[in-house]
Amino acid sequence: MRSIVALVLLALSLMSAASQAELLVQKQAFTLENYTTIGGKTIAEVTIGWESYGQLNDAKDNVILITHFFSGNSHAAGKYSSADPLPGYWDAIIGPGKAIDTDKYFVISSDTLVNAFPHDPNVITTGPASINPATGKPYGLDFPVVTIADFVQVQHALISSLGIEKLHAVMGPSMGSLQAIEWAARYPDQVERMISVIGTGAMDAWSIMALEHWARAIKTDPNWNNGNYYGAEAPLLGVTNALALITQYAMHPLSMNMRSPAPTVLPEAGLASVTNSLPELDFLFASAALRAPMADANHILYLVRANQLFVAGHNTDLATGLSAIKAKTLFLPASNDLLLQPYLAKQTVELLQQQGKTPQYEEISGIWGHLDGLFSISSKAETIREFLATP
Repeated sequence: MRSIVALVLLALSLMSAASQAELLVQKQAFTLENYTTIGGKTIAEVTIGWESYGQLNDAKDNVILITHFFSGNSHAAGKYSSADPLPGYWDAIIGPGKAIDTDKYFVISSDTLVNAFPHDPNVITTGPASINPATGKPYGLDFPVVTIADFVQVQHALISSLGIEKLHAVMGPSMGSLQAIEWAARYPDQVERMISVIGTGAMDAWSIMALEHWARAIKTDPNWNNGNYYGAEAPLLGVTNALALITQYAMHPLSMNMRSPAPTVLPEAGLASVTNSLPELDFLFASAALRAPMADANHILYLVRANQLFVAGHNTDLATGLSAIKAKTLFLPASNDLLLQPYLAKQTVELLQQQGKTPQYEEISGIWGHLDGLFSISSKAETIREFLATP
């Protein structure tokens, strides 16, 4: 029986099959001596990972910034070596001759603070599992709460360190879309175009509640120990349950039911005891358990909170935050998305229209649900190409 992870990898492989040339990349590091959060707390020595594709022109005006989703990182395209089985998550649209043409654009993909999978060897970004210089121990819950605005401000420092003053565009899926619209609201004179894929301008009550299920799965694991588990047994059961929930929210029943074992009528194990598993549950939770050791419980909690607190511009309300935006905007929600449902993008588009702006809106069709923002993005390649070319 294939795991969900294996199916995701297969989908990514199919997405990149038409790649014209192999793009080889390397992870780079950007470090700030210290960073003060939106909440007024200072983090010493902040590091984020980043990658780039293409060449920066002399005018430094061909830059496109890619911001990543909740469980992703800055590996948006290409491979680290020819031996890698799969490329980055948006390799279908980033590269020579593709929608985001690296023969034309200099593409930067940046990590956020607090990556969900800090034990991935390709993740180098600061978070609660990092060592606090003041104590010589992991931060744990002493790490300050961070917001999407904090992610963007650290990225802004990265961009500034490269001498870049303008972004031709900023674009991201899911949590990356929150960063993209925050860029446009926070730095309106530096962002010329913004593309929000499977995103929203603000979290509503329903979405905040949905995200909390991911957090509660971790907090109820006794090994979580109020965040003090470093050097002890990690709360892997809680992380496994959280990752299983994330997977189910991200997939539509059409794709999940096609890949899961078909339910059987009155299975013997199910009748024998309520503590016994079922094949459908094994399919979901076994694959989550394989990924759990690469993740960190506290990191997931911090990312959940950053998403729960999001409103573009982090101002008094969404309309006020959106009023600062000068960039051309394109919204690409997924029709079958059950996590960040299309109505959220529509609400943001309507507010922009009320402000006299002209956002573009198209829905991504597919069977993957929220994951159509990754697996079906090539269906919007020409829309993206044309939008990037608009004067």
